[in-house]
Amino acid sequence: MFKGLSLILLLLSFTVQAEQWPGEQWPVGARISGPAVEALETYAFPNRDDETRQGIRTDALLVIRDGQLIYERYAAPTTAVTPHLTWSISKSLMATVLGVAYGEGLFKLEDPAAKFYPALTRHPAITLADLLHWASGIDWQEDYEYAPLKSSVVAMLYTRGHRDMAAFTADHGTYAQPGQAFRYSSGDSNLLAAALKTIVGAQRYADYPWTALFEPLGIRNAVWETDATGTFVASSYVYLTARDLARIGLLMARDGRWNDRQLLPKDWVAFNREPFVGYKAHQDEAVPGGQWWLNRAADGAASPWPDAPADTFAALGHWGQALYVIPSEKLVIVRYADDRDGSYRHNELLRLALKAFAGTVQP
Repeated sequence: MFKGLSLILLLLSFTVQAEQWPGEQWPVGARISGPAVEALETYAFPNRDDETRQGIRTDALLVIRDGQLIYERYAAPTTAVTPHLTWSISKSLMATVLGVAYGEGLFKLEDPAAKFYPALTRHPAITLADLLHWASGIDWQEDYEYAPLKSSVVAMLYTRGHRDMAAFTADHGTYAQPGQAFRYSSGDSNLLAAALKTIVGAQRYADYPWTALFEPLGIRNAVWETDATGTFVASSYVYLTARDLARIGLLMARDGRWNDRQLLPKDWVAFNREPFVGYKAHQDEAVPGGQWWLNRAADGAASPWPDAPADTFAALGHWGQALYVIPSEKLVIVRYADDRDGSYRHNELLRLALKAFAGTVQP
């Protein structure tokens, strides 16, 4: 009996020791090469005419498997120590910061957003869950370079709304009842950032992303810009190295646990990865969860990334920024980019990356 128990304890000890976590640096696994990796690189790093900015331009591609760095490549001027603009990946990062506050018991998903951001008096029925689902019902136009004159987000970031982005958003009218319809909105994300100021208190707010999330994960060089009111621009303006963004991916891949600490409650991570029920499949390429994007079938349509497992989810940003998390394959993939013509396809990169790196995790 004691001999059997000793064997079980030995096996458990081996399992704990085998789980890899980054310290100051990532543990490095065996590098993989061969035709599948070459095919991935041919897609991700093609020759491109930078004068016309046509075609795919990958600035960084990094792969973590089972907690180990197994692939990494950069294109100048980006390097392993370059904090890269993440664009709308910032939205998922704000959701992750909010998850720590949720774990502190500071708010509930069903709380009215106006409880924490009183400027939402025009929209008293909006809940924090509605904002997290991009389902506030606030009339918002998320147009970019192709339609700047009617774009709410361009006005918010660069012209009449840039000094106080949350107030600019709150002053918009309504197009639907809160929680009833999905409409992607950088304004919703910046309302979350404004609400966080009250949720954690003004004294903690300026340092909260660092004390709550970045420092526990070992992220040392994050930059998060604010507007003139000191509110974090949750929609757009976080800068991280590829290696540091991968730490966020590993946290999410392991259901909010970092080493022996449950940094995010499991039910928060589950909420992030649950599809919004009001989503219509024709509206976007991926399915919205709680400020994350999901590879889930919706409204009778096929999954958006058919060559990737159904549990794949991602944080996505303008011009091709992507953090892909594939728990079933123990993979985290970071891509930084400068894609300007819309030719990049998430499914194609995932298909090639899975062919190169999946299914070979050592026991």
